[in-house]
Amino acid sequence: MPFHAGPTKETSIPKGVSDFLPEQADKIGYIEGKIRTVFELWGFRRIIPPMLEFEDTLSVGMDDELREKTFRFDDRQSGRLLAIPPDITPQVARIEAMRMGGYPLPHRLYYNGRVLRHVESQSGLSREIFQSGVELIGLDSPEADAEMVAMAVEVLQELGFEGFKLDLGQVEFFRGIIAAAGLDEQVARRLQGAIAKKDASAVRELLEQERISDASKEEIASLPRLFGGIDVLSTAGGTVRNDRSRRALDNLVQVVDILGIHGIRDQLTIDLGEIRGLHYHTGITFEGFVPGLGQPVCGGGRYDTLMARYGLSTPATGFAFNLLPLLHCLEKRPEVEASKSRDLLIFNMLEDRRDALEIATVLRRSGYSVARDIIRRDYAQSLAYAERMNILRIMVIGGDNCAHDEVYLVRVADGAGCIVKKAQLLAGDCSSIMCL
Repeated sequence: MPFHAGPTKETSIPKGVSDFLPEQADKIGYIEGKIRTVFELWGFRRIIPPMLEFEDTLSVGMDDELREKTFRFDDRQSGRLLAIPPDITPQVARIEAMRMGGYPLPHRLYYNGRVLRHVESQSGLSREIFQSGVELIGLDSPEADAEMVAMAVEVLQELGFEGFKLDLGQVEFFRGIIAAAGLDEQVARRLQGAIAKKDASAVRELLEQERISDASKEEIASLPRLFGGIDVLSTAGGTVRNDRSRRALDNLVQVVDILGIHGIRDQLTIDLGEIRGLHYHTGITFEGFVPGLGQPVCGGGRYDTLMARYGLSTPATGFAFNLLPLLHCLEKRPEVEASKSRDLLIFNMLEDRRDALEIATVLRRSGYSVARDIIRRDYAQSLAYAERMNILRIMVIGGDNCAHDEVYLVRVADGAGCIVKKAQLLAGDCSSIMCL
């Protein structure tokens, strides 16, 4: 009978997805918790969209790029095509339009979830994206857009980042310039690619082939240079002449002014040549960048036309964090490392387990995480186990280090110990736990 080797670690799951073991899962939970706290403090309420959608319904809220990245398969129950969402915002749009008609506007919604996207097999990118995001629905206001940016700043501050930047753009600024020039869609797309790369020479070469006014050429040629600090807004004001772009610029100025009231100014950069999400967004866009990472950790903006695809015409703005880049930046930080630790392991050397179980119950009610070392082994083995599992303290019941009415508390990191009375613990006084 031929021998068949079992799956290896590299082949046991598909490429582009990951197992997250307890240490990393704890850290992801820590980051999610920080984000969730900020969202809730700003008055947002959680929703939980499904993991599956009917493909034809979900695709209503997606552009061509997202549709191409969607995982699809047949549903044997309904005979319809199902899809695993590649982004949560279209799901929120469906829920908003079809399920929340009885709720008064505005709606402040947040979510945590994973999405899946097709990626090139050799790209090395993850197919999984952990998203934590918010959607503010029913407000067409610069203050609503500023609220999104302010929340992103607050989250990054709560996570301990310094030197981060929020890069603000306005897609209507670009649209106004292109519309005023009268360029066809194919040329506009090529210009969009060159502007996104800040390739001023490529922009000039494309413009030389077009019969448009010198004023329009000047506006388009300025786009790769319109990035930097807040003073870019003044430069742009002296460059553009068409009304649509000027309205977009006025909107961005209002958002920046409101952010100034929030105390947010040094963290902002302006990029009017950033036209990310041009087909999806309708106004302000932004991305968040932290030092040492070349990709954004969050992004979003205004999308006033998305809900109408599902039958509800209402303005909206929102953004989402991508948790895995945050994890990459934060996992060595002391406070994040501490999130994977647990408080106590109870090591019982007595035949009677009553004290061990009763003390564990009291400690848990007091907010301590407590594991029972049920396996029969010696103290050295239990200490090694606690160290490997990131447990901070061992509570020894029985043995030579304490009397029958006492327990011996040991700090795993250095073996330091102290004696605590059982009666004190059983009475709910757990302050002595912090003596180590």
